[in-house]
Amino acid sequence: MNSYQPPYTVTSEILNRVAAISEAVGRLAVLSDQAKTLRLRRINRIRTIHGSLAIEGNTLSEAQITAILNGKRVIAPPREVQEVKNALAAYERFANWQPWAENDLLEAHRFLMSGLIDEAGCYRTSGVGVMAGKQVIHMAPPADRVPFLMAGLLHWLAVTDAHPLIAGAVFHYEFEFIHPFSDGNGRMGRLWQSLLLARWNALFADLPVESLVFEHQTEYYQALQESTAKTDSAPFIIFMLRMIQDAITTSAPQVTPQVSPQVRALLVTIQGDMSREELQRSLGLLDRKSFHTRYLKPALANGLIAMTIPDRPNSRLQRYRLTDQGSHWLATTQQ
Repeated sequence: MNSYQPPYTVTSEILNRVAAISEAVGRLAVLSDQAKTLRLRRINRIRTIHGSLAIEGNTLSEAQITAILNGKRVIAPPREVQEVKNALAAYERFANWQPWAENDLLEAHRFLMSGLIDEAGCYRTSGVGVMAGKQVIHMAPPADRVPFLMAGLLHWLAVTDAHPLIAGAVFHYEFEFIHPFSDGNGRMGRLWQSLLLARWNALFADLPVESLVFEHQTEYYQALQESTAKTDSAPFIIFMLRMIQDAITTSAPQVTPQVSPQVRALLVTIQGDMSREELQRSLGLLDRKSFHTRYLKPALANGLIAMTIPDRPNSRLQRYRLTDQGSHWLATTQQ
């Protein structure tokens, strides 16, 4: 077995962030309300899948992902629905995989990319470049080198004494540099770093780090490029540690808003953007005034739904959609 050593520098900022994250994880681990913890895990799983797929261009909302998780039909591009179903299936298998096991890595890719590419679960057999628009920003190593490079990286992962917070980010960067698959490398790299972290502390199995990465997508790619330019993954390590730290501080359980049966029915009914007429028809309601007073107005006031044209509330083109808060409320209450 080759003894590959990824090039990275452990800076004082990296050490400080590792210490801060370790302390924060310790505080988070004392959550005692198991019911709240389970609801939080469900919310964060949805946020994780939404963030990771959105980085790759998937347009489905958290509400639509929640609907798919609940077995409901969603009107959306079939490929994007398949991506969500694949991600849900992959995260269900999450606890069965070992980070350093090549067979597990290939199985995870097969789950994530099933029905999307022909080579799901297999290393690529041709060259590949990472594009930014029409510009090639990274040419991955030749395909015939991929098995050798991945064997070296996985062996390093199995024997390294680097802190899991550092090792996970190093692996993520090196994985993206090798780009071992014809497609799905980004979501696989993020999934595998989450797996590494979960082996260190089970709380990481459902922390929505990918959601934060999506919100800072430009910085994510910049950190990858800067690390490549420096032949040192320290910039990427720092970026990922910052995302992990932010995910921990924003993942504390939130109070679930109390809503009336009417508002609950409205939230369950909304699929994408819907007009007042569509909502009333779906709910079987004829009285417009009652619908506005008992359903629409309180849902808007609590931030559970939003107008698509907020500056023109009476527009005939007005539609209503779930907010993130509304999606999260559904995720905590739908069985």
